[in-house]
Amino acid sequence: MKTYKIFLVLVFCFNLLLANDKTIIIGATPTPHAEILHFAKSLFKDRGWNLEVKEFTDYILPNVALSEKELDANFYQHQPFLDDFNKNKNTHLVSVENVLLVPMAIYSRSIKSIKEVPNGIKVSIPNDPTNESRALELLEKTGLIKLNDSALKTPLDIVDNPKKLEFVELKAAQLPRALEDTALAIIPTNYALGAGLNPPKDGLFIEDKDSPYAIVIAVRKGDENNEKTKIIKELLHSPKIKEFIEQKYQGSVIPTF
Repeated sequence: MKTYKIFLVLVFCFNLLLANDKTIIIGATPTPHAEILHFAKSLFKDRGWNLEVKEFTDYILPNVALSEKELDANFYQHQPFLDDFNKNKNTHLVSVENVLLVPMAIYSRSIKSIKEVPNGIKVSIPNDPTNESRALELLEKTGLIKLNDSALKTPLDIVDNPKKLEFVELKAAQLPRALEDTALAIIPTNYALGAGLNPPKDGLFIEDKDSPYAIVIAVRKGDENNEKTKIIKELLHSPKIKEFIEQKYQGSVIPTF
């Protein structure tokens, strides 16, 4: 009987802990994702939730942290990146909603028009598989290169390079600094914004709004419909979030809802 009473007390304490678990932890890269989440804190507070934002300057660690249950969700990646991560790391993360498009652009300090690209220049591109492929596909749209039909492209998949462009593969966070050393840099917009670059204003060439690379909310498989995920989806699709994105980023970040 004494053991049974202890068991009941433990069950009660566990249920009480769950009832008081009103903190949601979301991982994100700084710009614009963490900025949006910091703005959203008051919306979560109004609904009785404490939103904790964990910032990462790396594309791999937010998924590792989510998989290891250090986060309730993350908000920084597009679906092709998530699919590739799951495939390579044998993880089981799923997207529940897309929130925004952060269009990738091509930048330069020295070249004023994509039509004026000289022969033999260096072009810096992201070195993670999906963003590298995305960058090369964007460059192909300018007519400067031609690619084969591989699912994920690397410089080895270039079948025509008439201007003999030389490619420098770097971590995405290093690309804004690479503008000092390479003639062109193709930069994911979260890092471009963090460096004070605005894609519509500063980019020589930019993705169009039909890009398949919308940023998603990701959670662990099995958590798609739990209470925390439902409130995340609801509030990150709220009119106040849409208004914040449109006013703050002026077209460099586009809501998808």
